[in-house]
Amino acid sequence: MSIRQCSTIRMENGELTETVDDICIEETFRLYLNDEFLVKLAATPNQLKELGAGHIICECRASGSTGVPIISDVYVAEDEIRVFTSEITGSGRPCPDITISKEDVFDIMSATISKTWKKTGGTHCSVLFSGKKLVAKSEDVGRHNTVDKVVGYAVLNNIDLSACVLGCTGRQPEAMVLKAANARIPIVVSRSASTDKGVILAEKEGITLIGFARGDRFTIYTGSHRMC
Repeated sequence: MSIRQCSTIRMENGELTETVDDICIEETFRLYLNDEFLVKLAATPNQLKELGAGHIICECRASGSTGVPIISDVYVAEDEIRVFTSEITGSGRPCPDITISKEDVFDIMSATISKTWKKTGGTHCSVLFSGKKLVAKSEDVGRHNTVDKVVGYAVLNNIDLSACVLGCTGRQPEAMVLKAANARIPIVVSRSASTDKGVILAEKEGITLIGFARGDRFTIYTGSHRMC
């Protein structure tokens, strides 16, 4: 993880103390699809191939609103992320028969706790679980980037996203739920809340959406039939 140190003054117990804190590094990258510029992304400078591939998937940047690209090549040149696709296929709907237990929810949330977050408090984290197995994990200063990175890792490593559960630390508004829908991820678990539009979209797309997963509690917004 990319961290640098910064001189700070801390107020504690009524006293000001000079100290040194760890802070996260944020850089800006340009994303290209088939040599066509798409967008600038502010991100933590790691897992850039995964970020590029996952962003293409999660934002449906390929061909229309239902196309999901099959990634054939991704490379990073200076501050650029370039992605090349070999073909386009339909996104489909999330797999309906995957299930999740309350123990799974707690395990997934435990996996989102990172050393960098403990040091800095400045990162988000997303994880992908296939069954009981952690298959991808990413930290970044942007919650959107963490989802793009784990989805990109899955695509680049031929992991079936429709059989995965996505765990996140960030809120789940409509834009975040849309990433899961575009990637065909059937279950999303978050430490934070959703919004009304996030819940509406999850219901529409057949996604099980779980929020406020903290300690020994959580809230099921949609798709309770997948709980076992």
